[in-house]
Amino acid sequence: MAAVSLRLGDLVWGKLGRYPPWPGKIVNPPKDLKKPRGKKCFFVKFFGTEDHAWIKVEQLKPYHAHKEEMIKINKGKRFQQAVDAVEEFLRRAKGKDQTSSHNSADDKSRRNSSEERSRPNSGDEKRKLSLSEGKVKKNMGEGKKRVSSGSSERGSKSPLKRAQEQSPRKRGRPPKDEKDLTVPESSTVKGMMAGPMAAFKWQPTASEPVKDADPHFHHFLLSQTEKPAVCYQAITKKLKICEEETGSTSIQAADSTAVNGSITPTDKKIGFLGLGLMGSGIVSNLLKMGHTVTVWNRTAEKCDLFIQEGARLGRTPAEVVSTCDITFACVSDPKAAKDLVLGPSGVLQGIRPGKCYVDMSTVDADTVTELAQVIVSRGGRFLEAPVSGNQQLSNDGMLVILAAGDRGLYEDCSSCFQAMGKTSFFLGEVGNAAKMMLIVNMVQGSFMATIAEGLTLAQVTGQSQQTLLDILNQGQLASIFLDQKCQNILQGNFKPDFYLKYIQKDLRLAIALGDAVNHPTPMAAAANEVYKRAKALDQSDNDMSAVYRAYIH
Repeated sequence: MAAVSLRLGDLVWGKLGRYPPWPGKIVNPPKDLKKPRGKKCFFVKFFGTEDHAWIKVEQLKPYHAHKEEMIKINKGKRFQQAVDAVEEFLRRAKGKDQTSSHNSADDKSRRNSSEERSRPNSGDEKRKLSLSEGKVKKNMGEGKKRVSSGSSERGSKSPLKRAQEQSPRKRGRPPKDEKDLTVPESSTVKGMMAGPMAAFKWQPTASEPVKDADPHFHHFLLSQTEKPAVCYQAITKKLKICEEETGSTSIQAADSTAVNGSITPTDKKIGFLGLGLMGSGIVSNLLKMGHTVTVWNRTAEKCDLFIQEGARLGRTPAEVVSTCDITFACVSDPKAAKDLVLGPSGVLQGIRPGKCYVDMSTVDADTVTELAQVIVSRGGRFLEAPVSGNQQLSNDGMLVILAAGDRGLYEDCSSCFQAMGKTSFFLGEVGNAAKMMLIVNMVQGSFMATIAEGLTLAQVTGQSQQTLLDILNQGQLASIFLDQKCQNILQGNFKPDFYLKYIQKDLRLAIALGDAVNHPTPMAAAANEVYKRAKALDQSDNDMSAVYRAYIH
């Protein structure tokens, strides 16, 4: 979108990432939410959702000038409801202005009428003046006594001023109609969203309970609002460490990409190996937060973009580790993780006492334990830190990080984890994070296969797939994941956000984990077979939602 001249209160179309333009309003951000450094941007609240975000000015267009254009390119039901919400907002704002204007005219008329009634004729006026002069002369002595006995300040004020001060209306408070409409009040929004838009609300204020929160379109969301007392607490960016009964520790931070500037980057030199779907977003956020980063990737061309953003280039993994204090790695599978450490010019050749290595790959516990042993044997420090999320969450700095190993290294990585994720958990000894990550992805992969199965069953039985999605989105299963993956299927868009081949790999490793402890995993095993079928249909490099195609062939 082209850059435009905008100001606070304007209605706009905002574009964020790969999502379609959406109607919103430029408002004041919460006090705790700092403006991103760099390009000019505005804080936008989106209609028809609970979402709000900093949007770059070149990604904004005036609402009215581009309304017809946007309506033509987006026909979705929720999009239309958002547009309806804007029009209702405009209608109510116009009605309020007319009411205010009408009330002002009525007030003026009443004042004029009152003055006419109170204006005496010439004879009456003369008689009243004569009587008044007599009363004033008679009471002058008493008046002087009262003034001298009271405070000099009170006595100096005219009866008119004293009457004004005793008025029940508080001084300085504007009339009700003069309130700033920049951020809608909860009562206004409740009225605005009555009727067919009742399910779509603005972000509530901290004092207003969250009720019937709409699950749709949370991909812009910067703070979770399930707890009404802390609506904006999640975006303060302060480090929060909470010990749980299980002994795990969680370091929590909100969307660091959007809340740019409130992280104090570590002064340690950071290295990063692997610039795939997840690694690219992680490195971008580390750079945005001011970290000094040296990058390496097996395909060197992928480094070029990050060099332009300020990263340094490492020629080999060994060189990166030897020149950096903490080196992160994020690669595809156990074999790639081992090759990176143990192969020619690998990580192990650059390790010496005090050097730190953090493996963020999703692998099995045996692999990560083996890597930890060889790193520590050379005097290095080791932490495993696989991440839960997808490409979009990686780009947004909203990953969930599961860490285990060297506790001190975990704490040394705090600014890095805040830059790349919204939450990180410390789970104890090496291997625990790998096991937990496989369990998380096992649940996610099995759920995705079930979604695909439900959509295909709806189709073959003559039911609307869109209606099924709408029903699920209004029920207990509603989630960002459900909505995004179903939209992928309905639109036939399987651009990878999480590679199908990698979720199948994680299912396979999770099943092996169950076998190792003699625990049944029949659901994961069934889902794994469906993904294997999808891989046989050349869906490996598509998004995991392409498992849908295994059901229609």
